[in-house]
Amino acid sequence: MEGKNNEIMIEVKDLSKAYDGVTVLNIPGLKIPKGESFGLVGNNGAGKTTFFRLMLDLIRANSGTVMTKGKNVSKDENWKFHTASYLDDGFLIDFLTPEEFFRFTANVRSLTEGDLSEFYILFKDFFNDEILEKGKLIRDLSRGNQKKVGIAATLMSDPEIIIMDEPFNSLDPTTQIRLKIILNDWRKDKNTTMLISSHDLNHVSEVCDRIVILDKGNIVKDIHSSNNTLKELEDYFYTQIYAQS
Repeated sequence: MEGKNNEIMIEVKDLSKAYDGVTVLNIPGLKIPKGESFGLVGNNGAGKTTFFRLMLDLIRANSGTVMTKGKNVSKDENWKFHTASYLDDGFLIDFLTPEEFFRFTANVRSLTEGDLSEFYILFKDFFNDEILEKGKLIRDLSRGNQKKVGIAATLMSDPEIIIMDEPFNSLDPTTQIRLKIILNDWRKDKNTTMLISSHDLNHVSEVCDRIVILDKGNIVKDIHSSNNTLKELEDYFYTQIYAQS
């Protein structure tokens, strides 16, 4: 299933990244329409995080471009105003309390006190009475609760583009289900373009309209979701096991 219209939100052209002469990512072309929930799967070292870091201009490509709303992310800053991301705990300011971090994020995103209050109401169940008013710094929270803070802050400003790397990792089962509900609501109601990587084939199948498999930096499958998506993904990785036997 494609985005809710034909507007291309993200376009990748001839993108490559190499370290010490070894190419770790090579994507000749990729288009992601506005409103599409895009999943990225692959084994460790497949290039998923490298791809996301290139999209966020955190590292520079050896060649090629990432375009967001028609602008090159390495040459134009405007994409930062409509993009929110969480790749790892390096995106947190861990010497702040969650409340301080959320207020800082709200200020950066020009949100009002009313917006912040609505945010706390929206994520009340997701926080499960484990985040707010505990008097703890973020660095003193469990890994799972740190992840909750990062994910919630990513969604705070209702961005046009959301990029999250392994958002389900470290979350308990109940929180994983709550996150899937939140992401599916975003997908259906807000026309948000979401890019989500995950090692969990079941989760990514449930929240993504389209799933790309990366292998050694190359796109090897590009699947538009259907009732058979999970089986198709599992069959691919089973095939890889037998191929290596």
